[in-house]
Amino acid sequence: MPEHPIIPVQARHHLTTRIWHWINAICLLVLLMSGLTIFNAHPRLYWGEYGANNDYAWMAVGSSDRMGYLRFGEMRIETTGVLGNWQDSEGKTQKWAFPGWATIPSSYSLADGRRWHFFFAWIFSVGLTLFMIRSLWNRHIQKDLHMRKEEWRPSHIWRSLRDHSKIATIRQSSAKQYNVIQKLSYVGVIFILLPLMIWTGLAMSPAMDANWPLLTDLFGGRQSARSVHFITAFLLVLFFLVHIVMVLLSGPIRQTMAMITGGREMGAGR
Repeated sequence: MPEHPIIPVQARHHLTTRIWHWINAICLLVLLMSGLTIFNAHPRLYWGEYGANNDYAWMAVGSSDRMGYLRFGEMRIETTGVLGNWQDSEGKTQKWAFPGWATIPSSYSLADGRRWHFFFAWIFSVGLTLFMIRSLWNRHIQKDLHMRKEEWRPSHIWRSLRDHSKIATIRQSSAKQYNVIQKLSYVGVIFILLPLMIWTGLAMSPAMDANWPLLTDLFGGRQSARSVHFITAFLLVLFFLVHIVMVLLSGPIRQTMAMITGGREMGAGR
């Protein structure tokens, strides 16, 4: 009787990728919530080197006596009950920009918010550095995220984007190699957004500004670095939400277990 060929089976996610994934998820959640606490101290964003209450802010979360609002330029959106003017668990009206359930700590404390933020920022920075080094060493980047020449074609990117919007395609994608949309997303997050969060965070530090002023100048000033920092944070939250939707549509139990145990995928004779 002919023997059946042995098809190699390998983990879909390397151990280092899985460890970094969960550490990164925890760090980014704490960094976001503690960052909102820091933002509550002065809920306005500026461009340039300086910014104070009397200066023009391109974005602000504020409150009048009975109304909360979010302002972009001259456009004002009422956010009463959500941002700027909301009620706490005791039914008292609070006027912090972000409510207590979205911040660490839940009560306003700039000092505690900074402690949480800086502690997890170091864990996040070291983890990202080690992940990049290890991914180059085990060729995760070269094998899984490398963009082939034909994948750069606009027609190929458009076709992948169109196919990736179909639920049937999303459900089958977990068993395949990364498509071009996934590659662009992961490369953009890992090599652009996450490092940008670190460098803009450093650029806002008075100590870094004193010792490495070129870093602050690179972003056009400390207030510009702060604006870029929060814009990047928003983009990461957007990526996270899309990522969660994709996991739910493609099989949340299977996908979560794969990121815990590594998952399995059939090799193509390699």
